[in-house]
Amino acid sequence: MDSFDTPGERNETRVRPAEVWETVTVRAPAGTVIGRRTGSVRRFLGIPYAAAPTGARRFAAPARRGRFTEPFDASRHGATAQRVPLFATTTVPEPSVPGDDVLNLGIVAPDADDDREPFPVLVWIHGGGFLAGSPASPWYDGRAFARDGVVCVTVGYRLGVDGFAVLDGVPANLGLRDLLLALDWVQDNIAAFGGDPDRVTVAGQSAGGAAVLALLSSPAGSGRFHRAAGLSGGTFAADGDAARDFLGRLGHRLGVPPTRAGFADRAVEHIQQCVIDLRDEQGDAMLALGLYVGDDILPAPIADGLTRHGHAVPLLLGATGDEFDGDTTARTAGSREAGTRVTDTLFRVACPRVAASRRDAAAGTWLYSFEWPSPVLGGATHCVDIPFFFDVLDAPGVGEALGPNPPGELAALTHADLVGFVRGQEPAWARATGTLGDAAREYGRPGAALTADTTGVFDPVVPAVSGVAEAC
Repeated sequence: MDSFDTPGERNETRVRPAEVWETVTVRAPAGTVIGRRTGSVRRFLGIPYAAAPTGARRFAAPARRGRFTEPFDASRHGATAQRVPLFATTTVPEPSVPGDDVLNLGIVAPDADDDREPFPVLVWIHGGGFLAGSPASPWYDGRAFARDGVVCVTVGYRLGVDGFAVLDGVPANLGLRDLLLALDWVQDNIAAFGGDPDRVTVAGQSAGGAAVLALLSSPAGSGRFHRAAGLSGGTFAADGDAARDFLGRLGHRLGVPPTRAGFADRAVEHIQQCVIDLRDEQGDAMLALGLYVGDDILPAPIADGLTRHGHAVPLLLGATGDEFDGDTTARTAGSREAGTRVTDTLFRVACPRVAASRRDAAAGTWLYSFEWPSPVLGGATHCVDIPFFFDVLDAPGVGEALGPNPPGELAALTHADLVGFVRGQEPAWARATGTLGDAAREYGRPGAALTADTTGVFDPVVPAVSGVAEAC
């Protein structure tokens, strides 16, 4: 395949003008969907891909949605599984939208006609620690992807107790099961929106990046997507005993038994608020609920599953340089070189670990490290790379997180690399194998070119990867 190394056109306008839109109708297998067109970009938002997880369907595997009997109005974002944000202020704007149909997706697509080839598809999974997050964030607006000939799909999935509780009589990993059904919906319907169901890239950041790796490691993921990209993800999973202990304390606080029936007796927002209260009081809720190993979706630890599954799927994987160690007293001189920061042990170590697990994968693994330091946050911290990959530096909240002048050229370069990967191009730098001296692309390192292909940037965390030997 061709390598990619040259950015496409970019929009340097920092203030978006008022949009003029018109309605646009698509007739898909799921039914008639009415969205909006602005210029050459079409938006179809809040499309349910599964039945609402309420009543008897709460704490049950997702069920396919029946065909729409009336045209569906897709002019606004759908309901979000997040009812209560994890923090009063988050780096990524994460709006909560009320409603029951939380299992919905949004599509931002280029104008399409019958005379052209279908567009490649990017399916985006938001982060939020499997407890929170919102697919309606303006940082996930796919307009730049649509501009560059990619259909962008953002997916909502169940979170927290409703999505990842370990309970008797409840299928584990309901949130992952939601994502698998969303990928099935994409396979069945995306052609009607101009997308190519045979060129689907699944991508995500933070918990979304971890979900990408989980899907790649799972036998259930086979055939549902063709390329994968993980931003600041990891191979971590929830400990079953710790999760049950946490659910016991949560049930006590809610005044219900920690069972399916008990939690079903409480509103989602009430449960989410109690989770936050326990976090604030006891500090252990952040990773108590999440991916669970030991069911049919994740029968083996993610790193082990990656040695057996997903070998035909090319993977682009990386992390920011500072993640959770920005401008704080915990950031000490030499700690990055030692590979001992939270950033290293939770996020960056996943890059060589996954590359080592996929060493025999014919499709290959490529690593990157995003190094541009936000002057506001004091480093290349968690989430700062998202507006660059989406090329949305004019989105709400970007100035508050990145300062008044984040480099537009870096956004163009970063975005172009992801677009090229989604299109099926092979990255210009060497594949990684999880050994010392692995190649990686660095974005925005101070004092260097905006993009620089280097080696050894993940060396500080390579020794933490079991079984990884020094490259010959």
